[in-house]
Amino acid sequence: MRDRIIVKKELIPYGFNIALGKDKFNMRFAYNQQAGLFTVSLYRDGILLCADEPIIYGVPLFRDVYESGKFPVLDIVPVDESGQEQEVTWKNFGETVFLTIANGK
Repeated sequence: MRDRIIVKKELIPYGFNIALGKDKFNMRFAYNQQAGLFTVSLYRDGILLCADEPIIYGVPLFRDVYESGKFPVLDIVPVDESGQEQEVTWKNFGETVFLTIANGK
């Protein structure tokens, strides 16, 4: 089982500080009820690196905007390791679908 970033969806919108690799970041989560979509914004040292990145099942976060030296060197991927789910929904996020961490970009 991979390491997980635990998101408390009942607190959304909210954020927290987190160490990813050797660096510290702030992740802020939101939910668009009309679209049924979770998003995350990523900050480092108070500077916004990525705003409202959609959390899409199986798609590594920040892959389209990744810059070496700025972003986490870890892949963060929303998945259900049991293989039961194939999308991120309000019902399954944080229950069976988690943000999982894999080393290396």
